[in-house]
Formats: sequence, C-alpha cells, structure tokens
Amino acid sequence: MSIEESTVLDNPNLNGAKTIAVMERALASNDKNALLNRREFDKKGILAINLMSSPGSGKTTLLEATAKRSGLRFAVVEGDMETNRDADRLIKLGVKAYQITTGTACHLEADMVKKALENLELSDLDVIFVENVGNLVCPASYELGTHLNVVLLSTPEGDDKVLKYPVMFRKADLVLITKSELAELFDFSFDRVRDEARKLKPEIETIALSAKTGENFERWLAYVDSHLH
Repeated sequence: MSIEESTVLDNPNLNGAKTIAVMERALASNDKNALLNRREFDKKGILAINLMSSPGSGKTTLLEATAKRSGLRFAVVEGDMETNRDADRLIKLGVKAYQITTGTACHLEADMVKKALENLELSDLDVIFVENVGNLVCPASYELGTHLNVVLLSTPEGDDKVLKYPVMFRKADLVLITKSELAELFDFSFDRVRDEARKLKPEIETIALSAKTGENFERWLAYVDSHLH
C-alpha cells in the first residue's frame, strides 16, 4: 500500500519528498511481512480478520460475545499500547490470545503480527482475529496480511465519523455499528452511517448489533461464516 503523497506534502510538520521516501520504504517492508502472514493464514486454512476502531468501541466485548455465542474456533492477536487486560479477558473464556504492547506506537504492524503467530498454536483454528490498537487513523495505513478489515463504530461516538475518517472506512469490508441498544440516547442514525460508508466504498457492508442484548449478533456470525475457507 502506498501513502498518499498529497497528504504528506500538505503537512507542514513533514519534510516533503524525504519523508515520503522514508515512509514508502517502511510501508514496503511492512507489506512484505504482511504477504508472509497471508501465506501462513492460507497455508493453515485460517480466515484472518483485522478489527479496527477507536478506543472503547467494543472490540474485546465483541470477541467475548463471539466466544460465548458461537462454535468458532478462534485465536486473537491483541494490540494495545500498554497492559495485558484485553488478552486476559479472553483467556479467561478459554480463547487463545497473545498480547502485543506497542508502547508509543498507535497501530500494529505486520512484523508484530508475524511474531505473535509464532507464539500461538494455529492448528485446528477457523479464524484469527487481530484486535488492532484503538485508533481511527494509523491502523488503516498498515496492511497485516488479513483477509478482511472490519471497522467498529459505537453509537456513543456519533454517526458523523465515516466522512471524518475516510481512509479508515475506505479500508473496511464491513462496518459494525456496536452498542445498538444505545442509539436512541445518542440520536444515532444507522442510515447515515450506511449511506456515507457506501459513498466511500459502494460494496461495503454494515451491521448494527448489540453484544449486550444479542440484537443482530447472528448476522455478524453469519458474515464470518460466509468467509470461512
């Protein structure tokens, strides 16, 4: 994936062409590792899904509910700047999980995922979920080798985020609108999110669900099932 040069050149904090060259080299190296990850997933017959969102949208809660409500055999690569809390939550449910703490990095990179895979037992898995660092900007720029990109948007965040963060939503194959039970409290329009997402990417899918009440959760499970190898 190449960086948009106009974005760099318009940023007064970056040093034009030199910055572009450095970033392009970094992304090229990342893409090589992403390809290795993809080959490993394909070799094992595992569907890999990259979950991206802002902090607090419900990525870990979604995975907990998926573990409780489905028969999927899955493992999770967890990304956070600090702590093992999310991985610990999943491990308590019997889910294989490996935590990556990125320190100051606001996203996961393909080599991080590659190292995580070396520490996970991959046999007898249907799916690997990569729970990216909570951020609606940086993770969109780094391919990880996953087959699908799923972006979560929770109703408390507001229905105006799609066009504010277009790079992220252009990368998405699916937008999951989480915490749907709270939509009325926040005057959240599901139609607005769907329509604006389709302006960016006509083929994108959207599902509004609640991990708490179970509303539409079967649609999420059916979506994953439809993409299994």
